[in-house]
Amino acid sequence: MIKLAIDFGTSVTKIYKLGSGIVLAEATCVTVQKDTGEIRAFGNEAKRLLGKTAEQTDVCFPVYEGEIVSERLAGALLEYFLRKVVKRGASVEALFCVPCGYKVESREKVYRVAKAAGIGRVNFAETPFLSVLGQDVPLSESNPVFAIDIGAGVTSIAAFSLDGIIAGLSMNVGGSNMDVHIIDHIADTFSLKIGSLTSEKLKNTVGSLIEDDNQSTIINGRDIKSGRPRSVSVSSADIVFPIKVYIDKIAEYADLVLKKLPAEVSAAMLKNGLYLSGGVCNIAGLAEYMSGKLQMEAHLSGDPQMAVVLGGGRAVGNAALLRRIRLE
Repeated sequence: MIKLAIDFGTSVTKIYKLGSGIVLAEATCVTVQKDTGEIRAFGNEAKRLLGKTAEQTDVCFPVYEGEIVSERLAGALLEYFLRKVVKRGASVEALFCVPCGYKVESREKVYRVAKAAGIGRVNFAETPFLSVLGQDVPLSESNPVFAIDIGAGVTSIAAFSLDGIIAGLSMNVGGSNMDVHIIDHIADTFSLKIGSLTSEKLKNTVGSLIEDDNQSTIINGRDIKSGRPRSVSVSSADIVFPIKVYIDKIAEYADLVLKKLPAEVSAAMLKNGLYLSGGVCNIAGLAEYMSGKLQMEAHLSGDPQMAVVLGGGRAVGNAALLRRIRLE
């Protein structure tokens, strides 16, 4: 049986194949013909068409804020991804990485989508456990850890040990919120209309929480007044507000989780520090900023976007560990 760990994310789907490592990282995206409902493109190919399609074609994201919003599109997309990494007809067991506190109804949707895509056995594990496993942090019953995973659509925050989650939550805040806010901010500041792909690229290239960071880049868009194409230079300082407002909200909720902890657990948190993961954590200075906000050392994964699926890979390769952390 082929064993996979699947992070079916709002923005990007990652798949880890036991014995091979990470075998896929593609946009969770499809294009659909409006009149027939036919799916025309999948994954990265579909995302490249964002903002460039004709009237009769929609670019759709079947996962929104961690929830499957179209089982038909999600099933077709997952099946497409599986064909790229597994031979047709192979027996597959998959561990799905899901947000902290993921509801039973939400898991049932994922289960139906997985079955429709041809997966034989389905397990679930929450993101906080997997994110620290992906950073090679040892888990035990007596040594609790604190983790924050900031994805595109969902942020998971939890204090936990191998015995389970002590306190935690998930919130619908992430990189996608920042992208939308950056679009509005650029329109207000520069009178320039930009698209989602440009906004995401801007966040990823010059987005920074380092004070006085002077990185800059040239972006192209449409002048709001004249309607003509125009270019402007945008610096880190120009987009710090639409990034910081969401990071501050995440820090606020992380502080609430910390305040719920028993005294001994709090002492362990202070000693062990905070473990950060998720694609948003690639923003320059984010780890140091969160460290200052929460007054504790912050550890950043070497590859934040892949930490969760790497942890899923460790879990599918260790039956005893998987039994401890999987959701029943």
